[in-house]
Amino acid sequence: MQDILRQLEEKRAAAKLGGGVKRIEAQHAKGKLTARERIDLLLDEGSFEEWDMFVEHRCNDFDMGNQRIPGDGVVTGYGTINGRLVFVFSQDFTVFGGALSEAHAEKICKIMDQAMKVGAPLIGLNDSGGARIQEGVASLGGYAEVFQRNVLASGVVPQISLIMGPCAGGAVYSPAITDFTFMVKDSSYMFLTGPEVVKTVTHEEVTAEQLGGAITHSSRSGVADLALENDVEAIMTLRRFFNFIPGNNKERPPVWPCDDAPTREEPSLDTLVPDDTAKPYDIKELVSKVADEGSFFEIQPDYARNIVIGFIRLEGSTVGVVANQPMVLAGCLDINASIKGARFVRFCDAFNIPLLTIVDVPGFLPGTAQEYGGIIKHGAKLLYAYAEATVPKVTVISRKAYGGAYDVMSSKHLRGDVNFAWPNAEIAVMGPKGAVEIIFRKDIGDPAAIAARTEEYRQKFANPFIAGSRGYIDDVIMPRQTRARVCRSFSMLREKKLSNPWRKHGNIPL
Repeated sequence: MQDILRQLEEKRAAAKLGGGVKRIEAQHAKGKLTARERIDLLLDEGSFEEWDMFVEHRCNDFDMGNQRIPGDGVVTGYGTINGRLVFVFSQDFTVFGGALSEAHAEKICKIMDQAMKVGAPLIGLNDSGGARIQEGVASLGGYAEVFQRNVLASGVVPQISLIMGPCAGGAVYSPAITDFTFMVKDSSYMFLTGPEVVKTVTHEEVTAEQLGGAITHSSRSGVADLALENDVEAIMTLRRFFNFIPGNNKERPPVWPCDDAPTREEPSLDTLVPDDTAKPYDIKELVSKVADEGSFFEIQPDYARNIVIGFIRLEGSTVGVVANQPMVLAGCLDINASIKGARFVRFCDAFNIPLLTIVDVPGFLPGTAQEYGGIIKHGAKLLYAYAEATVPKVTVISRKAYGGAYDVMSSKHLRGDVNFAWPNAEIAVMGPKGAVEIIFRKDIGDPAAIAARTEEYRQKFANPFIAGSRGYIDDVIMPRQTRARVCRSFSMLREKKLSNPWRKHGNIPL
């Protein structure tokens, strides 16, 4: 028995050492934590239960038979974050550069299957050089097995990817399918083909950071949701983020203790919107002042900044927020904003997270670039997402709601449950000046007549009362009372039941 126990301890020690002391030191020299250090930081102390510590690869080609390390480059298992169950895998770059083998993939698939069975979120800490070349198609098959499970788990349990090193080639498709992707600045990158291949094929000279770094993907491509400074900040941010999401699609979002009164008034909101309708203001101020104090967690803050998305808490419970941002492109909806908003709305609907929509939108962004880029189809994604959503939906129009964009932004016509407007809200087909120049084209040469007509149009149509008279707006509210009215509405909607007609799945305009 003593010999067996000694062998067990030796095996455990070898697995925990990964690629060895020198490679661990090299990992630290890059400012990166090891796979196990990351898990220890992510999960509650002492909660990690590791699976498959002794798994080894089965390849004998290219002298691989003499290079077997227990665990085979990935640490897998489950634990808790603030007491809530989560499954996790962490790729170990010190072992074969974290390259994915058949056995490595089987370990990941095993915990993915278990997460689905018990209804718990899955977090992947990616740090891998890609497919293990020595195994050929077996490693490619391993990736496909992971992708298949990502798809089946989508909308069933939340999936989060934290890119903490290289993630290239086919490996990028797993994070792309997951619900949220965080990256670390200067030490992580994602791309299908690396800089050398790009140079060979297109003759472009580009660095790995420029091609697929955290800044690139969080601000230009939209592939990443957040870019964090280092491993520690990334993991701490992920722990905070985890507190907003439910464990699976049958649970409600978590409720945390809250000392912020739901009836709190915010007098500063009465003067937030400028009298001049052409002047911008920061919609994030409105979001923060409506939310439970300090609870706003923004997603994709540097991408498509004309729309703001993220999570807040109201009375301690998670609510998803979508808001137009007047400070960027006047809050117009464009291709990127539509895609960003649509994916977030669909996540919230999949996981029973109520939606608060704050509207200040003058319309869709005009121009050939948008039309040629397919704004019609991409804008329809946001419309589709809102129309399909069955979670509680509360909408507040803070200023402009013009044209088709009024319809798209969770209007009453798309089954908005409660729709409020501030007294200064303008709900119309288009802005007064543009409307008058079309309706009274013959008066364009007479500035005084146009000014009079514009004021007449503003009085008749550019206000919330026409929509209110038709029941499209449930109430016109004082800005200072927004938090109280919104909280009361979501409380009323807590037991809402609504289902869509049976179908295998819809055909969203991709």
